[in-house]
Amino acid sequence: MALREIVLDTETTGLDPDAGHRLVEIACVELVNHLPTGQTFRRYINPERDMPQEAFAVHGLSDAFLATQPVFAEVVGEFLEFIGDAQLVIHNAEFDLKFINAELARLGFPPLAAQRAIDTVQLARRKFPGAAASLDALCTRFNVDNSNRTLHGALLDAQLLSEVYLELIGGRQATIDLVAGPSAVSVTVSQDRPVRAPRPHQPSADELAAHAALLQQIKAPIWLDS
Repeated sequence: MALREIVLDTETTGLDPDAGHRLVEIACVELVNHLPTGQTFRRYINPERDMPQEAFAVHGLSDAFLATQPVFAEVVGEFLEFIGDAQLVIHNAEFDLKFINAELARLGFPPLAAQRAIDTVQLARRKFPGAAASLDALCTRFNVDNSNRTLHGALLDAQLLSEVYLELIGGRQATIDLVAGPSAVSVTVSQDRPVRAPRPHQPSADELAAHAALLQQIKAPIWLDS
């Protein structure tokens, strides 16, 4: 069965939904068997409140722009349908899940379980104890090009995180599907090598005679014991 994972990121008006802060962007990148499929989900969200200057400096999403976007209630169905029951891959999962679950709770939806999320911050800290575990630091470590990341953006960050995640779990490489399916590709590898005739292994008459003479010199051979 194919393994489906969703790499997810959000942008918000602040740091704590309990203090009235809201989602303003949510984005997802689909992986199947650890490979990107090209399927993505991205929605800007009207937070129905003002944008603090500190948050605007991070992501550049203004009050005027967000006022033209749908509220979370208008995109929640698409979002839940896109993620389905897939494993979630999130950088600092507690933060993003807290905001998403606060939005879901307002609408009467059950929360996303913390057990669904693979936290790439924790993965990085286990793999590189004491090293910086920010997304930028991990992009630098793994030579992932983040030169376009002048501001935080949920879709760009999710795409970068998908590359970082694959490095954290063992490197960016295609998986080998050992079960033939509709998309299986059969590859035949041939090599141009010179053909050498088989060497003779049958002993000659002289070799057989020499071997028999050698055996006659052995006193009381064990293979003659009855």
